[in-house]
Formats: sequence, structure tokens, C-alpha cells
Amino acid sequence: MGVIATLIDLLMWPPVFYLVIFPGFIFTFVLLIILIWAERKVAGRIQMRYGPLEISPRLAGALQLVADLLRYLTQEIIIPRRADRFPYFIAPIAAFVLGMLPIVAIPFSPHYYPIPMNDSILIAAALTTIPPLLTILAGWASNNKFSVIGGARESYLTAAYEAVILISIASIVLAYSTLDFTKAVMLQEQITWGILLNPIAALAMLVGIMMATSRFPFEIVEAEPEVVMGPYTEYSGIMYGLCMGISYVRMFVYNLIFTLLFLGGWHPAGLISTGSFVVDSILVPGAIVATKAIVLSLVMVFARSVYGRYRIDQALAAGWGFWFVIALLSLVVSIGVKAIIGWRA
Repeated sequence: MGVIATLIDLLMWPPVFYLVIFPGFIFTFVLLIILIWAERKVAGRIQMRYGPLEISPRLAGALQLVADLLRYLTQEIIIPRRADRFPYFIAPIAAFVLGMLPIVAIPFSPHYYPIPMNDSILIAAALTTIPPLLTILAGWASNNKFSVIGGARESYLTAAYEAVILISIASIVLAYSTLDFTKAVMLQEQITWGILLNPIAALAMLVGIMMATSRFPFEIVEAEPEVVMGPYTEYSGIMYGLCMGISYVRMFVYNLIFTLLFLGGWHPAGLISTGSFVVDSILVPGAIVATKAIVLSLVMVFARSVYGRYRIDQALAAGWGFWFVIALLSLVVSIGVKAIIGWRA
């Protein structure tokens, strides 16, 4: 019993709980399956794709997900002869794992924090910039012309969408005068949600997230009709499965950040009282934050079925010529809001 109690205490220790269980590897893996399933079902319904609709209808198509997982696990991992083997092998693994790294700075509750940080917003935003570098590395290490083109596209888009996202985050940080997620959520509980305080910053960040995670109409890096699968063309088996999962993991992490900054975080968890500290202060706030982020993710998945893909020049023109300007405008809005209301964090 002592060993079991020790294991339970270890699993409930915030850093381990966050990275392993919720919202870490286990929860993210389950969410990944749900998002892929939802994307297939929605696309099948809207675009009249009979395969996703008719496969194991009594189980809502769940058998196809199991079959795909088994296929990825049992397929041979083929490493091209001309590939740079070490970066080729390590890039998708590192990108998938590091895609979840910002979670260490994202609170799911004011009372249950992985690592307390006064600059958690800044740290989480900085950590989100690492996976794109590994995507570029995967394309370069594959030594394939389609992979190199896909990596080059990622580099172009990275500069565009990260500028939009970071400026949008800076706008709401300026309005709240804090770099702490917890304080930002507390201010939203007292005044109003960030999406109402600065809707321009919220809209710009949403579009930036779709660009960052290759959601339609910005699925340009892996455009199948043009560059096969972009940076991931030479990958097979479970390595390709990891490559597929990178964008979903990053989408969820970005949506967690968006939820805390613009959608009130765990609000209105404070209005719920059961008399249990674990339920009121940990489980309920965590469930609210996760639900908001999942709903956002499902909306972005839905976009795949109703929008066509932009060309690379169209996406870059929109990123720098329009959304970058909108993000700068959100800074002006935050300055005006702060001057009028006179908030002090």
C-alpha cells in the first residue's frame, strides 16, 4: 500500500500530473484521436465522403482510427539513403514533444499550477516558437526537393504568423498590465473577457493560430497536390503519425493560451461550489479551460470542410499586408482601453 500511495502522490504532483496526465501526453493523445475523428466525420458529412460516414457506422467510425493506429505502428520506418539520419529521425519526435512544452507555463486553475511563474505568458509564447524550427529541420534533413520546398514554406509562414500571434498577445498583455496568466484571468473575472475588451486582437490571434497549425485555408506547408506532404514527404510508419499529430498538438496548446487570455480562462468556476477543494479548485476549473480550448479546436477542424487552400503568395500577402496591420491596430486599441479605464494590475 505504501508503494501505491507513493505512486499516487507522484502522479498528483503538479509537474508530473501536467506533463503526463492532464493536459499532458495521455490527455493530448486522447484529444488527438477525437479531433481526427471529428475532422473526418465533419468533412465526410459536408463534402459527401462516404468512406468516413459508412465505415463501422454503429461505432461512429471508431474502427478506422484503430486500423490507422495499427497501420502506423506496424509499418516499416524507412530512412532515405541520402537523408541526414540523426536530424531526420529526431526532428518529428522533438517537434511533437516540444509542441506540448508550453503547457508547463499554462495554469488550469489558480490553485494547481505546474511551475508557478510571474512571466508565464511570456514563457508560453516563447516556447511555442520552437516546433516550427524542427519542421524546417525535418524538411532539410530529408534531402528531398518536395520536403525542402515544404520547409521553406514553413519558414516563410512562420515569420508571418508568429508576428501576428505575438503582437496579439502583447496587445492583451498591455491591456492587463501583467505577464501572469493567473492575474490575467482574475482581471477578466472582475471586468470582462479579453475577447470583449479587445476583439481585434482576438480575431488576429485566431487567424494566426490557423496559419501556425496549417488549418485550412492555410494548409500550405503540407499541400498534397503541390508538394506531396511537404516536410514530411519522406516519413513513414509511426514517424509519419507523429508528423500528422504535430499540428493538432500545437493547435490545442495555442487554444489554451487563447482561452486564458481572451475567453476568461476557468471563469465561471468560482460560481460553482461543492465543498470539495479538489473538485472546486482543480477539477472544475481544469474542465472549463479544456472544454473552451476543445470547442475552439473543433471549430478550426470544421474549417477544413468549407474553405479552399490559399496559395503561398496569397497567405503571405494576407499575413503581412492585412493581419499584421490588424495586429498592430489591436495594440492601439489596448492603449486606448488602458487610457480610458485606467487599469492597474
